[in-house]
Amino acid sequence: MDLITPAFGLIFWQTLIFLVVLFILGKFAWKPILGALKSREASIEEALKSAEKAKEDMANLKADNEKLLAEAKQERDKMLKDAARMGEELKDKAKEDAKAIGDKMIEDARATIESERDEALKQIKDQVAELSLQITEKLIRKNLSDDKSQQELIKDYMKDIKLN
Repeated sequence: MDLITPAFGLIFWQTLIFLVVLFILGKFAWKPILGALKSREASIEEALKSAEKAKEDMANLKADNEKLLAEAKQERDKMLKDAARMGEELKDKAKEDAKAIGDKMIEDARATIESERDEALKQIKDQVAELSLQITEKLIRKNLSDDKSQQELIKDYMKDIKLN
């Protein structure tokens, strides 16, 4: 039974040594250990708060990014619509300009044709008049070759002329 029951001296010395170690640990080690644990706990809590704040900031940034992205898409769509509208306007203006130029060219061509036609008619009239004079001259020479026919012609002309 000696093995199971310890002696009083052994219990005393073990208790005394335990109390001394407990006192030394309490005096020198417990405060720094507890301080380290508290600072560790505080740093962990601060890290958790920072992580939570970072999470909120990321959510806000994500919302801002989505908002900016939506605005950018709207701006892009607006720019594409404006570009398409401007393209249509340019195309329509080019068509109008081409039509105006074509109409002017046609009008100029008509004016040129008209003036050339008038010039040709004038030349034809001049030629007809010249030919008529030549024919008339030849006819008159032939008809007025004698004095009697000249006298008759003068009388006819005098009848046609009315005196005032």
